[in-house]
Amino acid sequence: MSQPRYPGKELEFFSHARNWKKYWSSLITTYLSGDVLEVGAGIGTNTPYLKSPEVSSWTCLEPDRLLAEKMRAEFSGHALLADCRIEMGTTESARFDRKFDAILYIDTLEHIPDDQAETQRAAQLLRTGGRLIALSPACPWLYSPFDRAIGHVRRYTASSTRSCTPAGCRLHRLMHLDSAGMLASAANRLLLEQSMPTLRQILFWDRCLVPLSRVTDGLTLHTLGKSILAIWIKT
Repeated sequence: MSQPRYPGKELEFFSHARNWKKYWSSLITTYLSGDVLEVGAGIGTNTPYLKSPEVSSWTCLEPDRLLAEKMRAEFSGHALLADCRIEMGTTESARFDRKFDAILYIDTLEHIPDDQAETQRAAQLLRTGGRLIALSPACPWLYSPFDRAIGHVRRYTASSTRSCTPAGCRLHRLMHLDSAGMLASAANRLLLEQSMPTLRQILFWDRCLVPLSRVTDGLTLHTLGKSILAIWIKT
């Protein structure tokens, strides 16, 4: 059987989106402690923003062999990340010897055809009181050639995110992020129709629009934005 390959080429470009990563990670780090599983970790560019002394163990799960190997090479020379476990596979194929206190899907759930079955599998891997966290692209009307090029099955609404609530879990927090960036995505969707942003565009968004979103997201009470963050807790 051939190994799954990630179709997108944007991971290196988005590794430069430091303001964005600092923004959304600041909203979830308080939920990360104990044993953590990061599903669809890609090349590991999000992990340094999330791993802290509160974490006992960190496991990165990635189905693409080349991405997993690149992540392993990067982590080996990083003092904070050298002890991370990197596993190849999915929640459906992997076999874990323990349960987790937190499971993360950072820009991952939208790639999975049956997202409700996926969150249900994740819930079964959680300990009681564990947190299931998903950051996903929002606003189906923003679905663009870029989404298609990197394998997005969907973009989310508040309603479709709620429908992913697995049995035995309660939705603790639901919020939109990046209201200013939503305008840039709308321009791409309606005018440019690019299948891949340029590094220059990513840096403009990250340096100019993300700091603005930190203000406007609060003003809109997190009801608008091109990303949506959900946190469930296992009861």
